[in-house]
Amino acid sequence: MYLASVNLFLKRLKIVLQYNTVFLLLFLFLAIYIYYFTIIKEYKSVYNNTTFIKGRIIDYSIDDSKLSLIIKAKEKVKATYYYNNNSAVLNNICLGCSITIYGKESNLKKNTIPNTFNYQKYLYNKKIYTNFVIEKYRVYQDNNTFYKIKDYFYKKTDKKLNSNYLKLFILGDKTQLDSNTYNNYQSNGIAHLFAISGMHIALIIKVLDTLLKRIKELKKVAIISLFLLIYSFIVSFTSSVLRAILFYILLSIKKIFNIKVSNIRLLIICAMILIIINPIIIYDIGFIYSFIITSGIILNNELIKGTYFKKILIISIIAFIYSLPITINLNYEINILSIIYNIIFVPLVSLIIYPLTIVTFVISYLNPILSFFIRILEYLNELFASFDTMIIIPRIPIVLVIIYYLVLLLRIKNYKKLILIILIMVINIILPKLDNNYYVNYLDVNQGDSIFLTMPNKKQTILIDTGGIVSFKDNESNYHLSNIYIKYFKSLGVNKIDYLIITHGDYDHMGEAINLVNNFKVEKVIFNCGEYNDLEKELIKVLDKKRIKYYSCIKELNIDNNILLFLQTKEYDNENDNSNVIYTELDGYKFMFMGDAGIEKEKDIIDKYNLYNIDVLKVGHHGSKTSSSKYFIDNINPKCSVISVVKKNRYGHPNKEVLENLKESKIYRTDQDGSIMFKIKNNKLQIETCNP
Repeated sequence: MYLASVNLFLKRLKIVLQYNTVFLLLFLFLAIYIYYFTIIKEYKSVYNNTTFIKGRIIDYSIDDSKLSLIIKAKEKVKATYYYNNNSAVLNNICLGCSITIYGKESNLKKNTIPNTFNYQKYLYNKKIYTNFVIEKYRVYQDNNTFYKIKDYFYKKTDKKLNSNYLKLFILGDKTQLDSNTYNNYQSNGIAHLFAISGMHIALIIKVLDTLLKRIKELKKVAIISLFLLIYSFIVSFTSSVLRAILFYILLSIKKIFNIKVSNIRLLIICAMILIIINPIIIYDIGFIYSFIITSGIILNNELIKGTYFKKILIISIIAFIYSLPITINLNYEINILSIIYNIIFVPLVSLIIYPLTIVTFVISYLNPILSFFIRILEYLNELFASFDTMIIIPRIPIVLVIIYYLVLLLRIKNYKKLILIILIMVINIILPKLDNNYYVNYLDVNQGDSIFLTMPNKKQTILIDTGGIVSFKDNESNYHLSNIYIKYFKSLGVNKIDYLIITHGDYDHMGEAINLVNNFKVEKVIFNCGEYNDLEKELIKVLDKKRIKYYSCIKELNIDNNILLFLQTKEYDNENDNSNVIYTELDGYKFMFMGDAGIEKEKDIIDKYNLYNIDVLKVGHHGSKTSSSKYFIDNINPKCSVISVVKKNRYGHPNKEVLENLKESKIYRTDQDGSIMFKIKNNKLQIETCNP
């Protein structure tokens, strides 16, 4: 009776879909895109100002100094416990165990630099609305049978050689993988091989199907489906795994009951079921990739023929083309050889390493063989990552995304589709070059300075200072601060910095300079007056090695018919007063960048230069009382003032007296407003912020 109802449901749904497949597919493409890239609902946690939470551990990871937990309570909670390396209290942590945590709530951080990773949104999309810093906790060993099974897998992989790859391929946990290694997998365009997905599920199904070949088809499908559902629990119900399992079940029902419905319609049904069960799955990038790539493979199935390697090549091309807009709007660059790399890595991973990790989990004696192939994998990964084959492509506007997928769904010759999508990509690359506006963007780099200027048509780019936080750590991996704003540069279609200006040698102004120069093209570097300090000398060593020209104590730069004046007065006995102070007029608007210059230099500047009615002032020394004297501010009379400062900093910046001096101007602060973007369009100054 139940199966007959399923059969009837599918037949009726087929009638609805048979004339509307393309339109429904396009609708789902656009729904996924719009939800993921534009919509974020502001949620409020039920845990406000609480000091303790009771719940059950459903996920955890441990590194040298931090325990990260996901706890299921009234809602899911992310919790963090910092400990010393000799701590023995972590031994009682287990999946499914009850836990009481004591501590305080911590705000989830948004991205404050546009087009970069939004940690708050990342957790919201996992239904996590609060972050809790643990001071102490108590664990109760009362996990149920299913969690005991999952915990067994976690703990057994921990004790084995190559545990990082065992966890990666068996449990879908990449937290133990070296961040540089994984970044190389991403840059090579093969990171999809290291997420439990349709490829891995297909292999499991094939093995089980072979082992159960003598059992009747319906019972066999039921056994395989049950096994896959248990496995999906072990890997935390990832969206790509759920898609693969549900699609397998629907295909099996189609085959057993001889239902005449196309695979693409089944995939649409699969997507609809998953969205109905869990609407928030539409935010998940794994779901997006899985659905879009599988759609492309099904729609172009007639092209996939020939030898094994030819099929891999064709599938890689299809996957590349169908996922291209999503990949670009995540990374703002593509590897032009990623299709070729997939021909090498797909057989190595899918036919050798992945099956070998499963067998090695059971038979530890095979570890040396697994280690051998992992060394080959990592050697090739590092080798290919050393090739400069990345192309920067700016963020694709929603209109072009719509046109792109319309082209893919059109019933025209494939070579015509290829020409049209290449044309779309070319248009997207050219669009920023047609932007005739000036931009002065004050980037939020916490307790430091970094200002990014772009001239009309992106002809020239200038970065004043780099900030200097050692690293920023989120739940996924480690990032240098410069990696974050390099991604921002790429999203704008910027592929080089023409001038990197170091106002002075303090760490919070140039600490990220070496990492920037090593990871992004920089044409010229400008230093301030005075002797080079140790930080500047270390940077100069890198500049010499890379043959990048550098200058110091200059008077002006003529950039695209705009003059940047370096307001030199005299050489001082401290690094702050030796800061490069820069004045420029852009389309009639006056900008002034003070570095960390103090009151003495401010007075000397007023005495030497005729400055008044500044439109935008970058306040000196983060609003310290050693800068921004009333005499100076009254003379230059700024309309807008920007203070680059971190919340609750130990220096007490910005100083109350400085804020009083600036009260006649509109004050923007990176701790309150995030990055502050000034745009000059049609001779008008427009201001946007990226609020934290």
